[in-house]
Amino acid sequence: MELHRWIKTDCGRAKLADLAARPGVLARLRLIWFVLIAALRDWPLPNTDQSGDSSS
Repeated sequence: MELHRWIKTDCGRAKLADLAARPGVLARLRLIWFVLIAALRDWPLPNTDQSGDSSS
């Protein structure tokens, strides 16, 4: 999922999956709000998806 680049914690990604699965306009607005806040909070954290190997 592309949003995993912005949300880096395991609990944040679990909440993202939960909110993304919900139908409706209000659910979509809550998802957008969550992504904005979570991305700001997780910005200074290292991205765990990227490998530390830079020899390629």
